[in-house]
Amino acid sequence: MDRDNIDLQSERIADLIIAARRIVVFTGAGISTESGIPDFRGKDGIWTKLDPEDFTIQRFVERPEVRKMQWKMLAEGGMIKEIKPNDAHYAVAELEKLGKLDCVVTQNIDNLHQAAGNSPEIVFELHGNMQYVRCLGCQKRFPMAEIIARLAVEDVPACEHCKGILKPDAVFFGEALPERVLSEAVKRASQCDLCIVIGSTLLVYPAAYVPLYARDAGARIVIVNIGETPMDAQAAVRVEGKAGDVMSRVMKHVKSKIGK
Repeated sequence: MDRDNIDLQSERIADLIIAARRIVVFTGAGISTESGIPDFRGKDGIWTKLDPEDFTIQRFVERPEVRKMQWKMLAEGGMIKEIKPNDAHYAVAELEKLGKLDCVVTQNIDNLHQAAGNSPEIVFELHGNMQYVRCLGCQKRFPMAEIIARLAVEDVPACEHCKGILKPDAVFFGEALPERVLSEAVKRASQCDLCIVIGSTLLVYPAAYVPLYARDAGARIVIVNIGETPMDAQAAVRVEGKAGDVMSRVMKHVKSKIGK
């Protein structure tokens, strides 16, 4: 799509935003690739370099050597690193500042929506957050940085409270999505009148049901993504383009139209 068409489509999205009363933004890996985070399933994605079987909850719990491998990767910065939000994240945060955003529902585990300025209480992380660690025994949650600091003297850290297994607070294969988070995301999607999908192929379920709930409730659907999605034909506006470019244009039009 050429830049003139992207700008035209961005203005159409801006009009939908201005007219909307309750907006839910649904984000996937494509919003964060511009921050330097590789996606999982692309040709150079994470799963081309790692064995997905090593990220099942069963193997993590049953095999100390798998836990040791993962903690070593974390200590070396192979799974988390210093990353910053990009223009798309800041655009979503701007929606909240303008009072247009009901919530963000994200498949991402990178904490970038909060870093960009979205209120944590309205960011629903379906797949968890790698900035934290959770004990599988007592369920106590710790900052990742606190546990990483312990790796200088411990290969496989255990919970200081109950000696339980510590695990990055992201959803592994074989784990259910956090029930409360998923329930609230579905509820809010079912009550919105505009759902903006940014950077998701809408192929990973049950997360991808969220925009479907919005559609079934009568909400307009906007899709900003590189590559096709199963919902393209149902979108009021579908833009093929980089999330940061498109969403910064969208918000420029929004602010211009409302006099901000």
